[in-house]
Amino acid sequence: MTRFDTQPRALFLATLLSALLAVHAIAGAASSQAPVKLGSAGTFALLSKTGITDVYASVINGDVGASPITGAAIGLTCGEVATGILYTVDAAGPLPCSVTAATLLTSAVSDMQTAYLDAAGRVRPDFTELGTGEIGGLTLKPGLYKWGTDVKISTDVTLTGSSTDVFIFQIAGGIKQASATRVNLTGGVLAKNVFWQAADVVTIGTTAHFEGVVLAKTLVAVKTGATINGRLLAQTEVTLQKNTVTQPAP
Repeated sequence: MTRFDTQPRALFLATLLSALLAVHAIAGAASSQAPVKLGSAGTFALLSKTGITDVYASVINGDVGASPITGAAIGLTCGEVATGILYTVDAAGPLPCSVTAATLLTSAVSDMQTAYLDAAGRVRPDFTELGTGEIGGLTLKPGLYKWGTDVKISTDVTLTGSSTDVFIFQIAGGIKQASATRVNLTGGVLAKNVFWQAADVVTIGTTAHFEGVVLAKTLVAVKTGATINGRLLAQTEVTLQKNTVTQPAP
């Protein structure tokens, strides 16, 4: 074989290697994450440990519960729980609609805390400190995201993918979503597969729209007229102001 015969072959092999490396780089751009298991907490649209306050009238589509705080710390009225059940640890909850279910709530709160640790403990993030915490205006792919700061949503943010794709956001600070902004899901992404784990206060601004499951170490504060397609699972309190919260489709 002459050197003229080997040149095209060498060029072909180099091109093939380059293509394989490119495919590997794309495939490795984001990991395939398993959904966070919510256990019995996964039946709740709102779940807290220290209470739920409300500026009338909100609309909740899904179960509501608080534990170990007494039912008196749930400030919703029966008419505001449009679908689902309002669970309390005692008979002091809103009447006549609340159901006493201390054992169920203990299990749900435990599962909520386990889910928080699961989300916080995922390793090898695909994206670290993206936008130095500002994700407004971005279009995000599935994967595991990690920040050592607050996360801010100052303008609309879009999550794009398929119905089986999972997004997990590990946030060492809080979440601050500006008023009248939106979290948008495109390409078939489902709210039940989007998990926001936050170690500090989560604030959803006036008339904003939020998508996904919030796993909050502390307070979730939802401002006037904001809407949520997801779950608010807080290890302290949830505060509402004329909001609509709808648990995701299973």
